[in-house]
Amino acid sequence: MQTTNTTSYPAPDLVKNNWEFTEVWIDPMLSPPYILLLLCDSEGNCQIYDPKQGEKVIFSSNNYEAAKLWLLEDEYEPVEGRLLAAELA
Repeated sequence: MQTTNTTSYPAPDLVKNNWEFTEVWIDPMLSPPYILLLLCDSEGNCQIYDPKQGEKVIFSSNNYEAAKLWLLEDEYEPVEGRLLAAELA
């Protein structure tokens, strides 16, 4: 029987305690769509995580635009909406 580890992963270094928002991006050409997570902190650092690879950081940048362009180049599309850290406090 295969088991899945559901424990939380440690917070990423660059956005450890001051993340500002997260977005979900998908590759709609795949079925089911492939999902990536974009997490940006209040200092402008952004990281893209691949949940299928154990939350591995697959891209980092020091601004949102660079991260967004990286996703768009690979034809990912944002899921409408953004989760803000301030909304969870």
